[in-house]
Formats: sequence, C-alpha cells, structure tokens
Amino acid sequence: MVKITFMGAGSTVFAKNVLGDVMLTPALCDSEIALYDIDPERLEESYTMVCSLNRNINENRATVRKYLGVGERREALKGASFVVNAIQVGLYEPCTVTDFEVPKKYGLRQTIADTLGIGGIFRALRTIPVLSDFAEDMSAVCPDALFLNYTNPMAMLAGYMQRYTGIRTVGLCHSVQVCTRTLFRELGMEPAAPVYEKIAGINHMAFLLECRDAEGNDLYPEIRRRARGILENPPEGFRDLVRLEYIRRFGYYVTESSEHNAEYNCFFIKSKYPELIDRYRIPLDEYPRRCVNQINRWKADREKYVSNDVQHVRTGEYTSYIMEAVVTNRPYRIGGNVLNTGLIDNLPSEACVEVPCLVDRAGIQPTHVGPLPEICAAMNRTNINVQLLTIEAAVTRRRECIYQAAMMEPHTAAELSIDDIVSLCDDLIEAHKGWLPEYK
Repeated sequence: MVKITFMGAGSTVFAKNVLGDVMLTPALCDSEIALYDIDPERLEESYTMVCSLNRNINENRATVRKYLGVGERREALKGASFVVNAIQVGLYEPCTVTDFEVPKKYGLRQTIADTLGIGGIFRALRTIPVLSDFAEDMSAVCPDALFLNYTNPMAMLAGYMQRYTGIRTVGLCHSVQVCTRTLFRELGMEPAAPVYEKIAGINHMAFLLECRDAEGNDLYPEIRRRARGILENPPEGFRDLVRLEYIRRFGYYVTESSEHNAEYNCFFIKSKYPELIDRYRIPLDEYPRRCVNQINRWKADREKYVSNDVQHVRTGEYTSYIMEAVVTNRPYRIGGNVLNTGLIDNLPSEACVEVPCLVDRAGIQPTHVGPLPEICAAMNRTNINVQLLTIEAAVTRRRECIYQAAMMEPHTAAELSIDDIVSLCDDLIEAHKGWLPEYK
C-alpha cells in the first residue's frame, strides 16, 4: 500500500485539492493517508474533511489517520512513499505581519515577501530549521520517500533539502502550469492547439523561452507586438504590467505574477520614484491583504469543507500525477525545482532551478536545458545570490551571512544604505525571537 504523508494538513483547502486528487486516481485511491499538523483545531477540521471525501468520492478505500505535534511526527512519516510539504512557519500572525511592518519603519515596502526580499529571507530562516527536523525524521523512518515541497520560498527550501539532506526532493509551483495560458488570455490570443512551450529558469522567475503553435509557428513576434500595445495603453483593471515590461525590456515572459516580480529586482518599487507604483499598478502590501481575506473566507466557508457533503473533481495539481507516474511507471512531464546538476549551463551548480522534468518509476528526471539567454540568466543570478547566502546563513547560523544575503537582495539594496540593512536585519532577528535559532 502507498503511504502519503501531508505535512501542514491544517491547510484544509489545499489538502482537499491534493488528497481529493489522490482519491480520484485509481492507482492511489487505496492509499494510507497520514495528516500531520501542530494545530489541533485545524488538524481536526482537515481530518473531518478528508474522511468525508473518502466516503463521498472513494467508497472509503483510503485509510486516513491524523497525527498531532512533534511527538507524533515520526509515526506520521513512518513508511511513507510520498511526503507533501505545505507548512507555513509563524503563519500570518505573528510572522508575516513582522516581515512587512518592521521593514516599513525603514521605508522598505513589499508586495508578497514570501520568495525574495527581506521578507523572503526571514521566511526561509524560520522554515529551514523545521525542514531540517523533517529530514532527520525521514532519514530514520522513510529514507526513500519523495519529498514534494509546495512551501515558499521555494528555491531556498528545496535547495536546502537537495544540498544538505539525503532526501529526494522536488519543488512544485503552480505558476509554471498556468504561465502560457495566462499570457494568451491577457493578450487575447487563441493559437492553434496543442501549443509547444519551453520554460526554464528559477522558481517564480522562469522564462517562457519558446512558444509555438500546433503548426510550429513562432508565437513570440505576435506576443511581443501585443505586449507593447498594452503597455502603451493599458486597459482599465489590467494588473500584469510588470511581466509585460519584462517582455519589452528582456524579450521573454516570466512565470510568476507581476505583484511577485515587482519586488524581485531594483526597477519598480522605488521610494525616489513613487509614480512607478501607479504606472505599473503595483499592489503594495498585497500578501497581508490576501491573508486577511483568506482568513475571512475560511470563516465563511468552513462549514462547507467540514460537512458530510464535501465533493471533489480532480484538479491540475502536479501532486497526484507525479505519484501516479511513479507508482504505475507511466511517464508524466512537469516543471520541477531541482538542483542544477548541469541543467542550465550559465547558472551556478548550487542553485535550485526550475526546468522540465520527466517523472516515472525512477522518480524525477530533469532535462538539460543548456544556456539561458544571457539577460534571463543575469536576472536569475541576482536572485540566486540571495538564495545561496540565505541557505548559508541557515546552515552556519552566522549573523553576517544574513546581512550579506540582505545586502545582495536587489530591492532592499536599491532602497537602503548598508548600515540600515544591517540594522533592519538586527531588528527582524529580535522581532522573530522564538521563531529563529540563535545566530552568532
């Protein structure tokens, strides 16, 4: 029997999507499902929901068990074939609030702060120690399991697991799956299907390198023409202008949204040029707003998920398709975050890169992409610098590595002096007491 352990099972809506997909997959429907969380209330809600799904769509063929807290973690992981990671260390309150409010005192504004930026750095620093504990437990009780990471900052967390643990790890992100169809929708294009796409780079900054219709025609000339037209006269309510500016300036569309990419560089959020915020319609403090809305939405929708009537239709999430490919040996193609073992020639070998991967019984098999266009690689490197230094800080517990990661972070460095960067890091370390290990 396949055992699937879901870490952070209190993420009820996401657990429904992933585990509902599992139950609708014939090769997986009789799996043992282990739900793990440290919040008893949220764990119980997810357990009720998953058991209801199992009755309603799966004829109770799966075995569902729940595990609470650190003391039951190894039992939750014992014998697992797959481990899905969806934890958020520190949640919205207090940690996400801290990630936004402390930098504001220095005049540093952010949009999402979960992947890069000073917020992304500190999210990684409080999450990597937890993943280290997961890896230690997995090495003891399920050393051959495949770790499917959905938690951000993706490249830092997956990169840590790939370089410093013996756990087979792939990072999974929704942005690759929806990249091309989002672009077509925004530009009003309907090319002949099936469309060929080639996407590679790093998480949240992978580039759509090639895009061709069913007849082999290059779609980029028309993409670039339409992107320029929208930039010159943006329709009311159009929000993806940063990504279209990437097309105009760098030649290629990027996987993740404009609100994310606005803070991955030094170009768009600048206190000296506040008019850029309006020009590119950049939603500052977007992630806290989403968190509040999500909390309110959960309060309104909770009964729907914990009722006896919950239903599900299989989604496009990679997870169940990866598991199915491994179990059945029927190949499946994904965009995965893996260590750069010669996959992208002009990015560092220590980097976690996002490339096409084949999945079958052998596991995740990444594709050699070759060199990226130099401007794409250059943009990626500015983010990789921060990722590698943050991982080094987490591994060595050296405060100076935190400072250095923040100094290399493009948006932070563009806005603050070197002294203020150090002071901000010290303030965040103090504000995160209890959520971070001691740094020397």
